[in-house]
Amino acid sequence: MSRMEKPEAFAPDDRSQPLYADRVRVYPQAVQGAVRRSKWAILVLCLGLYYLVPWLRWDRGPGQPDQAVLVDMEHGRLFFFFLEIWPQEVYYLTGLLLLGAIAIFAATSLFGRVWCGFACPQTVWTDLYMLVERLIEGDRNARMRRDRKPRWSAADWGLKIGKHLAWVAIAALTGGAWVMYFTDAPTLAREVLTLSVPTVTLGFIGLFTFTTYLLAGWAREQVCTYMCPWPRFQSAMLDSDSLAVSYRGWRGEPRGKARDAGVGDCVDCRACVNVCPTGVDIRDGMQMACINCGLCIDACDGIMAKLGRQTGLIAFETVGNLAAGHAATAAIPPGPARCAPGMAARRPARLMRPRTVLYAAAMTLIGGIMLLGLATRRDVSLEALRDRSPLFVRLADGSIRNSYTLKLSDRRPTPDHLAISVEGLPPGASWGVLDVSEADAAGRPVVATRADGVAEYRLFVTTAPEARPEEESTPVRIQLLAPGGAERASVGTIFLRPRT
Repeated sequence: MSRMEKPEAFAPDDRSQPLYADRVRVYPQAVQGAVRRSKWAILVLCLGLYYLVPWLRWDRGPGQPDQAVLVDMEHGRLFFFFLEIWPQEVYYLTGLLLLGAIAIFAATSLFGRVWCGFACPQTVWTDLYMLVERLIEGDRNARMRRDRKPRWSAADWGLKIGKHLAWVAIAALTGGAWVMYFTDAPTLAREVLTLSVPTVTLGFIGLFTFTTYLLAGWAREQVCTYMCPWPRFQSAMLDSDSLAVSYRGWRGEPRGKARDAGVGDCVDCRACVNVCPTGVDIRDGMQMACINCGLCIDACDGIMAKLGRQTGLIAFETVGNLAAGHAATAAIPPGPARCAPGMAARRPARLMRPRTVLYAAAMTLIGGIMLLGLATRRDVSLEALRDRSPLFVRLADGSIRNSYTLKLSDRRPTPDHLAISVEGLPPGASWGVLDVSEADAAGRPVVATRADGVAEYRLFVTTAPEARPEEESTPVRIQLLAPGGAERASVGTIFLRPRT
C-alpha cells in the first residue's frame, strides 16, 4: 500500500451524517402479571400518600398549625406529626438525607435498580401518564398507527387533545399538592376555588405543573437515561449476588421459532422489548437505560405459558447464577433439557455481604444518633453569644466587662418564667441582665420565655482588675432554673480579660 492510500477504516467522515440522532419514540405495550400488579400497588400507595398527607390533621394546641406535615417557611418550622424541627436543628434533615441515600445504596446492592423501577417519582408519574394515554388513545399498536398517519382526522385530534388535557390536570393536581406541604391545605383549596390564590403561590403551582407535564408526559425515558445521574454509578454498588432483571441466555440461546429444532426457549417475539418503558432489549444484558422495572418478566412469562414452556426465561437473577447456569449447560444441546441443570446450579443470593453489612451498620448508627438526639433534646434551650467587637470593655474604675446575648428557645405552646444563674466567675465578679427587674427568692433575675419562639436578653458580667490577673479567659456556665431550682437548660462560655 502506498503512502497516499488510506484503508477504508480511515476514510474521511461522511459530513452528511448528523452529529446527534433523533429520539426514537418508545410505545410501551400494556402487560399483565405479578410484577405489573406489584407496580400498580406501589403506584397507588405512593400517589395516595403524596396527595393525601397534606390533608392529615394534628392538634398542637392553640395558635399552632394543625397540619400533620408542614414546612412552615414563614416561621422557620418543620412540623411532622408530633415533631417540630427548628432551623438550628437542620442536622436532622441532613441525617434523613443520609439515611435515604444509604437506603437506596443498600437496596441497589441487594435488588439492583429497584428504586428506579418501582418507587422513583419519575417512574410513578410516568406510569400514571402512560395509563391515561392507553385509556384514551389505545394500546401500543393503535398509537403507532395513529402517529404514522400523514394526516389526522378530527377524531384523532380529539383523542390527542383529550390526552394532553388529562395530563395537564394531573400535573396541576401534582403541583398544587406539592405546594400544600408548604401552606395549609384547606386554605389553599379555598383560595383555588375562589380564584384568590396569591401570585407567588400561583407561580410555584405553575412551575411544578409544567415540570410534571414535561418530565412525565414528554421526556419520560430520557430523564432516566440522560438526565438522572444514578445510572452512571449504580454499577459500583452491584456485585455477583445483586438481584437484577436478567435474561437467562444459557436457556434462551440460540433464538429461533418455536417449531425449530436445536434452538433455545427464546422465540424472538420481542414482547420484552415492546413492554419496556425505556425501549431497551434486556437480552443484550445489563444496560444503563434499564430501570429494572421487571415488566419484561411478565411479558416473557406470558409467552412461555402460551408455548407450554417453563417460565423464568427473564427473571430477577444474580450475575453469579447466570454464570453458573452457563457452566452447567455448556455441554447440553439447546432446548428444554437445559432448564433443570441450569436451575439446579443456582444458589440463593447472599443478603449478608460485606457491603450490605456496612450499609446496615451506617444506617443503624445514623438512625441511632438521630433518635438519641430527639429523645434527649429539651423543650427549652439556651444559647450565649459573646460580643466579639470589642471582646471586652475596660470601665473607668479599671474593671473588665464582657457582654453576652442570651437566646432562650421555648418549643412549648405557653410561655414560662425562669431564673438565670451564672456560675464559675472569679471572686468579686458581678453580673446582671438588662431590662429585667423581677427576681426570685435567691435574688436571681427572672426572665420570660416566648411561647414557640426565641426570646433575647443582654447579659453583662463585670470583674475587678485584681480578680485572677494571671488568666486571660475564665470558663463560665450560664443556667436557666425553674422556680424550684431545677436546671432547665445551660450553656458554657468564657469570660475574657486583657493579657497580663
